[in-house]
Amino acid sequence: MLEISKEDILNRLRFDNPWWEQDQTEKIAFEATPRRKYFKPFYDHIWDGSLRRAIVLMGPRRVGKTVMVYHSIRTLLNDGIDAQKILYVSLETPIYTGLSLEKIVNYFQELFDHSRDAKLFVFFDEIQYLRDWEIHLKSLVDSFANYRFVATGSAAAALRLKSTESGAGRFTDYVLPPLTFAEYLMFIGREDELIVAAPSRAAEFERYEYSAVNIEALNLEFINYLNFGGYPEAVFSETIRRDPGQYIKSDIIDKVLLRDLPSLYGISDIQELNRLFTTLAYNSGNEVSLEGLSKSSGVAKNTIKRYLEYLEAAFLIRRVERIDQNAKRFKRAVCFKVYLTNPSMRAALFGQLDASSKAIGAMTETAIFSQWQHNKIVELFYARWNSGEIDIVYLDKVNQTPTWLVEVKWSDRPYKLHAELDNCVEFVAKNPAILQPLTVTSRTIFDRELVYRGVRFLFQPASLYAYVIGANLLRYITKAARQ
Repeated sequence: MLEISKEDILNRLRFDNPWWEQDQTEKIAFEATPRRKYFKPFYDHIWDGSLRRAIVLMGPRRVGKTVMVYHSIRTLLNDGIDAQKILYVSLETPIYTGLSLEKIVNYFQELFDHSRDAKLFVFFDEIQYLRDWEIHLKSLVDSFANYRFVATGSAAAALRLKSTESGAGRFTDYVLPPLTFAEYLMFIGREDELIVAAPSRAAEFERYEYSAVNIEALNLEFINYLNFGGYPEAVFSETIRRDPGQYIKSDIIDKVLLRDLPSLYGISDIQELNRLFTTLAYNSGNEVSLEGLSKSSGVAKNTIKRYLEYLEAAFLIRRVERIDQNAKRFKRAVCFKVYLTNPSMRAALFGQLDASSKAIGAMTETAIFSQWQHNKIVELFYARWNSGEIDIVYLDKVNQTPTWLVEVKWSDRPYKLHAELDNCVEFVAKNPAILQPLTVTSRTIFDRELVYRGVRFLFQPASLYAYVIGANLLRYITKAARQ
């Protein structure tokens, strides 16, 4: 039986790394595409050699991980790194099947006579296709102190679980979420046209205050964002925008449900997993229970618990825990809220939304939660009691008391019918340490001066608020990467 020859492997390596044999100024793949706003802090991690760690870039399918790797390679070349010191390998390529990471690195060293002490940059794309990849990668980090290793993977379940078990102290996890609304506006070239930014009075935090130039135009783009804007390719492709269901469902959702998760966890009943995910997607932004999910999907409760963990680890959904009106957690949580990590998934499954769609409120809430997805620091809850509910509550990590809250609406009605704010007043009465004004999102209203029953409120359009979260958090991440 014939085996893949060394020469065939070397030829493939040359093919995958065209910069080895061309002028460093020549174009490489994806360099003409716009950079995500996450690129600079990610690249800064690559460039910083002070920590002896591999960078593991995780995230859902089709959010731009491979593109960001190519942007990194382009920037390394621009920064004067010798082209022959950069290796890119896609482990999804069949010719590399069965090869260890160390063997691939050895081929690279042999090609250019690289020493063990050289400063090299090695990118392993789709690393989950290598069995026990985390053991191999950790060994490389330990063996080659000056090499910078970067790995990407879509099967986030395996990446997240195994990186914590086997790579402690050797891996830096970096999560690339779907496009934020701020990035979407930048990609379509309308950010400066629709948003005005001014330095905040809290300048020490490098925050900005934002306003909408034309709220109706911003809302139209927000609805486009809900329908297809979470995926970079969909933003640029008219074909995908005409039929996002074909692209998003077939190429993204189905591959995770039908291939990635079954192969990782040995799931035999794929249709059972698919039924549960469909139920969750339809109820994104709503409270669900294990009992209710079991009845509607036909899946046993114990199985649902496992599937929820898998779906969350694969960045398809996010669960949010419930607290009561005193901001206390439930010892036995039977209810929780579930959100799609990308609102575009719901539109692909059940049809596109418009401003008057029945699901627009729940998907607005889903979109706002999705802006927080990349943040590992902020843990959000929702409050629910017999007479009311608060959509987003942040608990201080030290004393577990609520610090701020947000009530998400796609309506201007509460601004006129103040009684709809009674739930907020009631919650503040029980938790007086909450910062005011309380944020309530609207469809078009912006007002920071409303006072009702002694409580101050800030009304802000939901589309603008979604932009603000993404813009400020990205600014925070960029600042943290510089320090």
